[in-house]
Amino acid sequence: MSFLQGKNILLIVTAGIAAYKTASLVRLFIKKGAQVQVIMTPEAHNFITPLTLSTLSKKPVYTHFIKNETGEWNNHVNFALNSDFIVIAPATSNTISKMASAEADNLALTTYLSAKSTVFFAPAMDLDMYQNPINQENIKKLQLKGDILIPPNKGELASGLDGEGRMAEPDEIVTYIEHFIRKDLVFFGKKVLITAGPTYESIDPVRFIGNHSSGKMGFELAKAAEKFGADVTLITGPTNQVLSSSSNIKRIDVVSSKEMYKAVFDYYANTDIAIMAAAVADYRPETVSKTKIKKTENTFSISFVKNEDILYNMGKTKEKQFLVGFALETNNEEENAIKKLQKKNLDIIILNSLQDKGAGFQSETNKITIFDKNRKKEHFDLKLKSKVAEDILQYIESKLLESS
Repeated sequence: MSFLQGKNILLIVTAGIAAYKTASLVRLFIKKGAQVQVIMTPEAHNFITPLTLSTLSKKPVYTHFIKNETGEWNNHVNFALNSDFIVIAPATSNTISKMASAEADNLALTTYLSAKSTVFFAPAMDLDMYQNPINQENIKKLQLKGDILIPPNKGELASGLDGEGRMAEPDEIVTYIEHFIRKDLVFFGKKVLITAGPTYESIDPVRFIGNHSSGKMGFELAKAAEKFGADVTLITGPTNQVLSSSSNIKRIDVVSSKEMYKAVFDYYANTDIAIMAAAVADYRPETVSKTKIKKTENTFSISFVKNEDILYNMGKTKEKQFLVGFALETNNEEENAIKKLQKKNLDIIILNSLQDKGAGFQSETNKITIFDKNRKKEHFDLKLKSKVAEDILQYIESKLLESS
């Protein structure tokens, strides 16, 4: 998931050679799930056409206060108020000077001066222009006002000089804005490890023992943790669940309990929050046949050995981690959940009961009860698993705040 998903971005394009890069910038914003409205200064038309940016944004591009064909007013106030972010790229020395002086001689500037949302500006100019003391003073004025500078790069400039003043590349601008949004989120800087899905324990080359876990709860937890700003590692058993192409979640696919154990402990030491939502097999066949077992007898038995308990060992070696376990129960639910909470040294445990309609495996919904280490419990109503995931993360946030 991109933090720009569903955001309304107002892109103001001014008259610099770097304006050609805004075609790629619009495409990247759209790819991230944002809506883009473009306003251009009149002189910017010399560097990139409104038709290009209109085609890419799938919206009309505006330049003038009045629509010549109808005399209708292009309302700069509405443009400003309807945006979540305003991005000025390229921001020329001329435009920066006018912004700092509150001049309003075109639609772009009047819209900027009406802004209530966060404004990002990406300077683009020659080396000496960028370093000019008056230009630097104007940039500082904008920063003091609260506008966010996207620093220019160093490199070859249109004049042939080499140095600072080259507009940040479109992907750098997008990343800069996403990072700005993310740093205000509750789990920014937190490393969250999540497990999901079943494990499969092989009997022979074609058969295995598994369970009915779909992995959906774990995947929804991973998506929600990313949405809350965390760096997420998702370790998943075999599942049909997918992540969106814009997701930055690190996904690690495993099959068996042994593979999951290894993957978990590869990351656990550097984890802040571990949420163990996978349905890991408790036992595995003692021996695995190298060839397909043929049907010869009326009865057939398999000898099982116990798998290493991943969650128990996480609790045993826990240092700074906030450790979350799940308990899926069919009887004596609360008693069994509390026993697991204590035995495995968890910070909280999330109880699912198969007695609750709409909860458990293969369902779009879930109904949970959370117990903390003091056995204090909190019930949650039946909800979509995406909403349950948000409830869980908000509960974890409240517990982290209590202990801070």
